Amino acid sequence: MPPRPTDAELAILRVLWARGPSTVRHVLDALNVERVTGYTTALKLLQIMTDKQLVARDESDRTHIYHARFSEADTQRQLLDDLMDRAFGGSAMQLVMRALSGRKTSGADLAEIRRLLDEHDGDTR
Repeated sequence: MPPRPTDAELAILRVLWARGPSTVRHVLDALNVERVTGYTTALKLLQIMTDKQLVARDESDRTHIYHARFSEADTQRQLLDDLMDRAFGGSAMQLVMRALSGRKTSGADLAEIRRLLDEHDGDTR
């Protein structure tokens, strides 16, 4: 299981998931849309993430290309499982109830949640 990424590492992973394999400059450009980040900061984070095996680096060209080693869905699942275990004692129901009570949920989102629950219920029968 990969280590849990920090918030800064998650921001970089979101860039890599959205853009695909990228250079430090491409990652930096995307990060700077939300918050100004320095080149050396982005490079250092990517080096740390390489050491932690969150990303892989293609060194076959002069400009190194980085890509996420794990999919967005796998990372989200890992983070959610960790949160559910640590904060909700492993209870999916408590996690979902807290998520739904925390802010206004659109009718479209609720309909999709109902559809997923029905689909999941059909899978467990």
